[in-house]
Parts: sequence; C-alpha cells; structure tokens
Amino acid sequence: MTIPLRTLLAILVLQLLPGCEDTPPRPSFDAGTPDAGLYVWDGTYTELEEHGDWVDRGPFAPCGFDSRDASATACEELPRFDVSKCDPAALAMLPQEGIYLANTRSERRLEDGGVRVSSGPVGFQLRDDGGTSTLFDEPLRFRDTQDGRFSLIGTNTRTSLVMALVGCQTPAPDVITGCFASCRRGTLSQHGTFEAHRVAHQAGEPESSGGLTLLSERHVAQGHAVDVYVTRGHAYVVSMPYQGREGGLTVFDVRDPKNPILTASISLPGEKLWNGVWAWENALYVASSIQGVLVYDLSNPAQPAFVRSLPTGTFGAHTVLVDGGRLYAMVPNTGTYVYDVSQPLAPVLRTVITIPGDFDSGGPHDAFVYENRLYISNAFGGYGVMDVTDLDDVRYLGLYPRPNFGFAHHSAVGTFAGRTLAFEGGEFHSSHLRVLDVTDPARIVKLGEFRMRPVTSIHNLILRGTRLYVAWYHEGLRVLDVSNPTRPTQLAHYNTFRESDPSRGDSLFEGVFGVRVPGDGHVYVVDSSRGLLIFNEL
Repeated sequence: MTIPLRTLLAILVLQLLPGCEDTPPRPSFDAGTPDAGLYVWDGTYTELEEHGDWVDRGPFAPCGFDSRDASATACEELPRFDVSKCDPAALAMLPQEGIYLANTRSERRLEDGGVRVSSGPVGFQLRDDGGTSTLFDEPLRFRDTQDGRFSLIGTNTRTSLVMALVGCQTPAPDVITGCFASCRRGTLSQHGTFEAHRVAHQAGEPESSGGLTLLSERHVAQGHAVDVYVTRGHAYVVSMPYQGREGGLTVFDVRDPKNPILTASISLPGEKLWNGVWAWENALYVASSIQGVLVYDLSNPAQPAFVRSLPTGTFGAHTVLVDGGRLYAMVPNTGTYVYDVSQPLAPVLRTVITIPGDFDSGGPHDAFVYENRLYISNAFGGYGVMDVTDLDDVRYLGLYPRPNFGFAHHSAVGTFAGRTLAFEGGEFHSSHLRVLDVTDPARIVKLGEFRMRPVTSIHNLILRGTRLYVAWYHEGLRVLDVSNPTRPTQLAHYNTFRESDPSRGDSLFEGVFGVRVPGDGHVYVVDSSRGLLIFNEL
C-alpha cells in the first residue's frame, strides 16, 4: 500500500505540533484536515457579496408565450408560442438524441409594480434508437423535433405538472434556448424562457485531465448508487431505489483496487432508501429513511451482519457522520441525533441538536465536525454552526443564510493560514462551491467560489490538505487546488456521465454522488449508473 507524500507530511506535522501528544485520535480522515495553507496563503482576502446559486442573465431567447385567456389546455396549445424571431435552420441541425438539463426563467409582476424573477430545473432525454424520449423522467406526451421545429410536451405525474418546451435558438454547440409554459391542475402556473445543455458533452473538455486515472469500475445492481465508505479493505456502497430496483448495501473487496471483488449485496424488508454510510471500528452505520440508523457488525468485513436499528422518528435518517467517539445522524425536519459510540455496536443516544429554522427549512441534510464545532447544512435554512464541546450544553454560534431559497447541502472544513475555512456546496441547479471564513461563526464571510455549468448541481466534498475532491453529479469528479482558497482552480477531472450508460435518466440528480479519499492512495467514487469507480489519488 502506497501512502501519498502529503498524507505522510500531514501526519508528521501533527506529531510535531506542541500538545499533539494529548490530542485523542480522530476516528476518520473525513472529519477534518490539519492546517493546509500555512505556507501558501497569507490569510488576507476581499469579502465577496452573496448573490445566490442561480445568477439571472436576462431572458434566454427572443420568443414568447401568449397567456391571454389561458384555458385548461393552454400548455398544450403550441400556437400560443411566438417563434417568429427564432432560427429554424439552426434547430434543424440539432441531433435527434441526447440528455439535456435546462434552467427555466420566468417573471411575475408584483403588486408594488416590481418584477420577481424565478428559475427552476427541468430535464429531458431525446432518443432516436426506438427508445422512449422523456421529460421529468416520464414518457413525452408530444414530440416534434424535425425540419427546424423543436416542441416537447410532458407531464410530471408526481406534481400534476404539464410542461411545454419550444426551441428557438442554438447559441452554442449542444445548447438550446427557447420558451416554456407550465400548467398545474389545468391552470397556467408559469411561462418564460429556458436554456438547455446536453450534459454529457462539455465543450472542448476531454474525458479526463491532470493525471486522474480510472483503475477499475464495478456495476452496482441495487438501484442508484449514492454513497460509499472504505475501511478494512472493503468499499461499502449504499443505494436508493430506482426504476423498480430496490436499494441496499453492496460490498466490494478492494484490497486490489484494480480488481474489486463483489462479496455481498444486502437489503432489508420494508426498506426503501439508504442514502448515507460511515464506519467506525467494527461497526458500519447506514442512514435509512425508514428505520433511522442501521447498525452492522464488520467483524467479517466481506459479510456485514445486521445488529440493530436506531429509530429517529417519522423521517428516518438522511446522512451519518462519526467524529470524536460520537455518531451524528441528520434527520430531515427534525434535528441531528447524537450517539455515544464508545461501544460501536451499541450506540447510546445523548442528545438531539436543533438550530433556528430546523422545522421550517427541511432540517439538517448533512453535517461536518471540526474542532468541537458541528457545521450543519440545514437545507433551505442555511449553513449553521454549533459548539458541541459539551453535549449537555450545546451552543448555537452562527448561520450563513442562503438567499433565493438556496439549499445548503454539504461541506468540508479545515484550517488555512490560521483561519477556519468551510468549503460549502448546495444542491439543485446552478449550485456551486463557496469558500467561507467561519473563524467567527457570528459573522461568516464568503471569500471565494468555484462554478461549473449553470444547469448542473454540486454534491459531496472531501478536503485533503490543499486539494478538494468534489462529487459534482453530471460534471463527474472534480479535483480543485484550494491552496489559495480565494481562487480555487481545477487540477484534474474525470467525466463519468455517459448517455450510453444503462438506466441513465434526465433528472438533475444523476452522475457522481459520493467520493471518499481514505488515505490509501486511491479515490473511491460512486456514480448513480456506473457504480463504484476507483481512481489514483493525486
């Protein structure tokens, strides 16, 4: 086993720092990082304004929708769309296949005379091989994409939404702009313009860069793979249900990273969604939307044995984290359950942590622990910080709000030039990386950011020294150099999203979900369709 040089240096620094001999061992690399910027960045920065995830660039196309006297079928009445200023010749050149993600833009007049602009995501898939074309991952009700016309009508049965998309222009390769209208239960709800990107085609970008090499790949038969944890020479992958396939836990022996071996596929009766996973000593903890936290015994790493469940109420658990002998389980609409895991297979509930807005915002989605602070990604309620030094006296320290209904999803925290910095990501369209100075949680300041395409979503983050490994859904795995955190730059990438992969859909939540960098010289990634992918660590 080869350990990267920077990992050895980090361990050496920790051993030489005064007082480190009294510091208890950290249970996981994923719970923090030593000072990575002491000799790289001097700690100065200019505070950046917060404008939210989606940035309004004005209408996407010179078309329109006539909303006068809108009937119950208005969204299916294509003559209402004015495409007189559009470019049918360019539309005629579009390929008849592809998976696209789009941002919509609509305007609403306010009583005070102002205008409120809003945006939302939508996806569609065009097939020319006899397969089913979709919108909202459901079969299209209407499609006309021939001879310079581009019209799609689809239904989201889960929300009773009917939407029409009418193309207008192709401002760049694999980009379509146009107009849309959506109706809910027979009433026109929104209309405006859209911009759609064919997400598997990143203009001018190769499959990989920066020396990131795919060593092996293994399909996960259970549902959509969404998270992974690596310990004891094994990778533990959890999955959500998808297209009739149940979710569960899939185990691979990865002692030879170039040849992972499937050792177990596990599910439990009545379970529907396993979303997060973490290990500590001989225990594996799985976040379940039904039973809360599931505890497995890893005495035999290849064949985990179910021990018990830790109920967390109606909403189950969404994610889990272990740090400092504590298990944290994030429960939507409720709070963060904290357990003592001094006996790993028999966790004891110590407290439930809530922060202002938990019940109105969707509650904790994920969290990160660093230097006795709990950093909570509190969904629509912002990014909150709690002092968890004493679980009998947990204290609220501060919050970084997310404007325009932004969603706080995940983060990684470390020390740079003596300052505590959080690398924080959202979810949904246009979500991206923020770099926040959280040294004083009462006044959290944004000092840097990094964006990809506006139609995609960032997901999970792992910080290793001055390198940030990012699971970025359709954008694949991105490795960023954050030695100067005011200007993160891309070091390497690997595009995992391919339209030809089995069971690919048009959802915003496709591609790379999870990433782990356990310090064994490799990077472990889970892609919703491709399963487990193992790369070299840079």
